[in-house]
Amino acid sequence: MDLGKLMNKHLTRYFDPSKTIPEETLQQLLGFLRSTPSSTNVQPNHFYVLATPEGKERLAANLGERFQDNSEKILNASHTVILTTRADLPEGHLQAVFDKERADGRFPDPAKQARWESMTRDFLNLRNYGYKDLNHWMEKQTYLAMGLTMMAAAELGVEAMPLEGFDPTSVDKAFKIRETGHTTTVLLALGYPDPAKAYGSPISRFETDELFTFV
Repeated sequence: MDLGKLMNKHLTRYFDPSKTIPEETLQQLLGFLRSTPSSTNVQPNHFYVLATPEGKERLAANLGERFQDNSEKILNASHTVILTTRADLPEGHLQAVFDKERADGRFPDPAKQARWESMTRDFLNLRNYGYKDLNHWMEKQTYLAMGLTMMAAAELGVEAMPLEGFDPTSVDKAFKIRETGHTTTVLLALGYPDPAKAYGSPISRFETDELFTFV
């Protein structure tokens, strides 16, 4: 990965609608998204991959009145991913995680798996009843998955643009997301930049001595 190149570029704001991400590249990227870290392996996400004009048009039409400026970005992108987060963690979801871990042989020793499940439950109880931030904690995992996927996209030569300009209630309704126990957290548009609209100005960041404290 060319970090120097990444550190001196703007995120794409305008996509070339004539270019589509090859299927092999897309599957690599989605495979990476599937593998991103999840605290206690709770996996609180579901991802809607909009690959058709109909899917992108449905999203663009349901961003909310204040966010119509983002419609063009979604329509011109090759794909857009709706990253959703669970609204809660019911016992059924937690048990499904444990069942998958057992099926995959994550802990070959049954005693270790049992200890892991007990520790996971204790930690989730702390988030739910101690810190009272279970939903926020899960949303932070969603952003972690998105950030890592943006880096993977860059490695694959794909531009990735996060979008928070949307009405989550409207998007949830359009795709019947809340019926699944999730809600929309953030959008990620993927594709190739429109060279005619690329930013040529330098990025602007605070100097190193203003950002870092060495102890």
